[in-house]
Amino acid sequence: MHATVRAAAADEMPILDLSALTAGGDIAPLAAQLRHACLTTGFFYVANHGIPQDVIDGVFSASRRYFDLPVEQRLPHRLDDKYMRGFMPQGINQHPGFAADLKESYEIGVDLPVTDPDVAAGLPLHGPNRWPADCPWLRPAAEAYFQQAEALGRRLLKVCAVSLAMPEDYFLQFCTKPMVQMRLFHYPQQTPASDERAFGAAPHTDYGMITLLLQDPIGGLELRMRNGEWVSAPYVPGTLVINLGDLFQRWTNDVYVSNPHRVINRTGRERYSIPMFFNLDYDSLVSCLPSCQSPDNPPKYAPIKSGDYLVSRFRDVQKYKVAAA
Repeated sequence: MHATVRAAAADEMPILDLSALTAGGDIAPLAAQLRHACLTTGFFYVANHGIPQDVIDGVFSASRRYFDLPVEQRLPHRLDDKYMRGFMPQGINQHPGFAADLKESYEIGVDLPVTDPDVAAGLPLHGPNRWPADCPWLRPAAEAYFQQAEALGRRLLKVCAVSLAMPEDYFLQFCTKPMVQMRLFHYPQQTPASDERAFGAAPHTDYGMITLLLQDPIGGLELRMRNGEWVSAPYVPGTLVINLGDLFQRWTNDVYVSNPHRVINRTGRERYSIPMFFNLDYDSLVSCLPSCQSPDNPPKYAPIKSGDYLVSRFRDVQKYKVAAA
């Protein structure tokens, strides 16, 4: 049985008010707060984020309705290994050293037609979404939230850039066709007697730039502090949880933190969450920012294409094989 952990303190998981960002005001104070969070835990909450509550309620309702369907009805929607869209049954994701994650998901991305040049060329993780014909209510709810969350991700990248003494639009130049992925997650009840190696989501870091997480009141997200202690990230009404990924840490030469985290559903109830993984264009060259290097602190990582890095990481944990470029 997994040991219970304490709730994160306010200074460990700060709540950033995005009112100035949403209204187009001065974001320098917000950037300073974001920088402090990224130098410490790499996680923070955002309030007044601009996503309408009815859109949030709609996508959660559609997600619950979908996962309430018999699994036999959902299996024909199963994820394809060409475009990586659709239903992912429990047991597909498995991190080395752990049991398969105790969750199932529905995978959505930037919806590109098969005539798109990158899709036609077979660029990994580019393609059309799959929308089940027998679930006509899923698409409008998921697309409405996807649109709002993607726009929020772009706004947050402005704050991230300013926090690193870079031009506000620095990261946005790599968002012509960003590799944004969204997952509707369902975590079934996890029994106290389950395998110690079994988690809703095993300890891991995210791979890309930033993750925008919408979680339900059940909670279950836990993160590891710099001293190795695990703490819970409680549900805070009206907020999203934001964390940095490994590629962002590479941009900053390890100045910012990509924090290990995990999910344990301790409640005996079903849990739902919706993460959006905001990644840059496939060919974006991730290299150390000028503000994060000096003669005494040269770049630690060789430049790498964003998409090549993501594909290599996905291959490590998914039993479906992501096609090579």
